[in-house]
Amino acid sequence: MAAKTASARLEERWRNILSVHARTMCEIDRVLHPHGLGASDFEVLDVLASATPEEERQCRVQNLVGRVHLSQSALSRLIARLEKDGLVERSVCAEDRRGVWVALTRKGRDLHAQVLPLQRAVLARMLDE
Repeated sequence: MAAKTASARLEERWRNILSVHARTMCEIDRVLHPHGLGASDFEVLDVLASATPEEERQCRVQNLVGRVHLSQSALSRLIARLEKDGLVERSVCAEDRRGVWVALTRKGRDLHAQVLPLQRAVLARMLDE
C-alpha cells in the first residue's frame, strides 16, 4: 500500500510540474503576442542574448536544440521565421560547413530588451504560486 501511495504522490508531483509549465507557457504566449512573439520565439532570443562576448553573441543551431527543447526541424522553422522578421541572422560555420551560426540582429536585441521584463514578470508570478 505504501508503494502505491508513493507512486501516486510521484505521479501527482509530475502532473503538477506539467500543469505549471503549460500554464506558464500559455501566459508567456499571451503577454508576448502583441509584440509578435511566442514563448519559443522568446526562448531563442533569450538564449542568444545571453551568449557570452567570447561567443560573439552567436550560437550554433545544434547547441540551441537542447536549450530551447524543440526538435531540430521545429527550431529550424522558428529560426527561419525570426530571420524573415529581421530578428536573427544566420551564417555558415567556417570550421564546419555543415554547422550554422545564429546571432541576434540589432532589431532582435532591442525587441528582446523590450519584452524581457514581461516574460520575467510572468515567470515570477507563475512560479511563486
